[in-house]
Amino acid sequence: MVFHCIFLVQKRALLCNRIYHLTIQLIFYKSGRSQVVSLDPPPMAWRTLDQCINNYLAIMKLRHYLCAWLLLLLTVPAHAVTTGFKQAPHIQVELVSQYQSVSPGQSFLVALHLLPQEHWHTYWLNPGDSGMPTSIQWQLPDGVEVSGIQWPTPEAFSIPPLMNYGFEGSTVLLSEVQVPADYSGTSLLLKANASWLVCEEICIPGDMTLELPLAVARQAVPSEPFQALIAQGKASQPVSLQRTASYQVQDGVFSAVIESKDDLLVDAFFVAATDLVEHARAQEISWQDGSLLLRQPQNTYFHQAPDQIEMVLISGSQSFVVQAQRMDAGSAATVTAEFGLGAFMLALLLAAGGGLILNLMPCVFPVLSLKAISLANNSGDSARQKRDAWSYTLGVLAMFALLALVLIGLRAAGAAVGWGFQLQNPWLVGGLAYLFFALGLSLSGLVQFGSRLMQLGSGLGQQQGAKGSFFTGVLAVIVASPCTAPFMGAALGYAVTQSAPVALLVFLALGFGMALPFLLLAYSRRMARLLPKPGAWMDTLKQWLAYPLYLTTVWLLWVLGRQAGVDAQALVLVGLVCLAAALWLFGRHQLGLGFRLAPQLSWALALLALLLLVVLQPQQGSQSSSTQAHWEPWSPARLAELTTEQQPVLVNMTADWCITCLVNERVALNTDSSRQALQDYGVTYLKGDWTLRDADISIYLQSYQRDGVPLYVLYWPGKEPLVLPQILTPNTLRDQLAQLAATSSDG
Repeated sequence: MVFHCIFLVQKRALLCNRIYHLTIQLIFYKSGRSQVVSLDPPPMAWRTLDQCINNYLAIMKLRHYLCAWLLLLLTVPAHAVTTGFKQAPHIQVELVSQYQSVSPGQSFLVALHLLPQEHWHTYWLNPGDSGMPTSIQWQLPDGVEVSGIQWPTPEAFSIPPLMNYGFEGSTVLLSEVQVPADYSGTSLLLKANASWLVCEEICIPGDMTLELPLAVARQAVPSEPFQALIAQGKASQPVSLQRTASYQVQDGVFSAVIESKDDLLVDAFFVAATDLVEHARAQEISWQDGSLLLRQPQNTYFHQAPDQIEMVLISGSQSFVVQAQRMDAGSAATVTAEFGLGAFMLALLLAAGGGLILNLMPCVFPVLSLKAISLANNSGDSARQKRDAWSYTLGVLAMFALLALVLIGLRAAGAAVGWGFQLQNPWLVGGLAYLFFALGLSLSGLVQFGSRLMQLGSGLGQQQGAKGSFFTGVLAVIVASPCTAPFMGAALGYAVTQSAPVALLVFLALGFGMALPFLLLAYSRRMARLLPKPGAWMDTLKQWLAYPLYLTTVWLLWVLGRQAGVDAQALVLVGLVCLAAALWLFGRHQLGLGFRLAPQLSWALALLALLLLVVLQPQQGSQSSSTQAHWEPWSPARLAELTTEQQPVLVNMTADWCITCLVNERVALNTDSSRQALQDYGVTYLKGDWTLRDADISIYLQSYQRDGVPLYVLYWPGKEPLVLPQILTPNTLRDQLAQLAATSSDG
């Protein structure tokens, strides 16, 4: 065709040249001029004619190429390497394959190419304070697998007071497709359901289904025109950094430590996990002991720390990605905060104050009644009072030290436990019910424990002297753990984030505060004068003080029923009957009124009671019910859902064995006034039940530097979470809600 065109042009040129010569000759003939003239055309005329011919040839050559390209397209199969751009509001989207023809057993890349309009952007894996990451749902033939999105390095978009992470301009999201070796089809259909959020000042969600058919042949054929796009997608991704990295969230701060040398200079970092950092807050980047330390304030809505997170580090024009392990995940690593003398001294004062107030908590009073009897007995003997006071103090300190060591050891092993953890064990709760019931029967005069084996059990609490005082201190700490007094939460939260020696000192300060009143009574003559003189009234008082122990037994049985169910509760009740019969027989034997086999029968009944406790089968989960309409069960997902929707939320972390929690609910949270306040302000009330161990609740407590319940947190849109006092009054909730609503309306 081209040669035919050239021939025609040349023929036309010769014809034009011939016509030119004839025209010149005719002109000279008509004019009668006889001189010889040149019949060649002038140079300019030749150049003009030659240029026309060249242009014509070029056009004909282009037409030849176009015809050849169309002929090639008609002869290839109906497969493509791109869907072509599809238009959506403010963005164009296409699906592109690295290969136009693939082979069985091959892996190749597929790109979701996003092209938003100028000044519009899409979002990263972690969109930041708002937004939604782009997602792809694949529908592929059987056996064909695809990886997750290989995310490019994000950009930060500051929209005060928010900070978002995403991409402007051409964005290539790569995924790797693996074709099985036994794939027998002649074509491969890639079907992707893509969804995104594209934003400028407003945000518009979008979704689209893209289908891309590829040929399957013995030999793969790359799609040459799109190799540059695939290369762009690879180049936009951060480089994997093979360094040891770990992170922790404590004291309201996210911290990551990366093993590094001086060659890594980081300007900024992105945390891929959502709800870990406060994205708009300033980042701290420093060096500590040859490692890179990255810090940023903890996110307001933080609820759980993953075992592993991905972090992107920005270093000049380069970016790196590193995987960071949570410090207490699957290892014996402990989470320790930076030690400061001022904070340490404050923690000691708070612990001592919390221990002092702990004596006023209802869960401690039954045991303190035992100590009151001892003080009354020794009111005239100053030396004995001092000895008993120090023995009691030593028992309290020893038990606090033991609890501290157990907590530290379990945390080092990765277990999520907290203050009062021992009462999450149904067998221990049942055993304490036996112990308090036995102590009550002893105070009622049913039995008098001697100096034999019974001294190892409940009888120690009834002994006079140092041994009885020591055991009373031990028992007081065991039953005090369900209570959290003011100042205790902050001190315990600080203690569990410190090294073992510092944590132990804080626990000892808590114990010293609890024992302090008895030391003051022993050493202060003025206070000692307030104690009554010993007399007959003491026996009556002792019998009256048995009833708080019986009530404590009832409470422990109720806790056991909530933990392990009614069947387990019934078994322990039968055990209490056996224990009462055993102690009655033993008491009659002490008075010489029993029959010959009474001691043996009493021991048999006591062993039966113990056996009934051992064989109980706790059921899974607490018996707490959400039948009350004004609250819902707490969960991290539900809390995240409500806070994302900017809904006011009240979170109550409680447990059935927490006396303070139950009193607060009865006095301040389950009242008609509080119910009405929740309804008036549109607050969703979430209750977390820590009666049995719950790792999610433990993590939530730690996020607020608490190691036990109760914990009350108010979430209000646009405000920092507000932690309410541990001791609530009937008007606490309504007053706080009114104050939050007023400040919001003023703003």
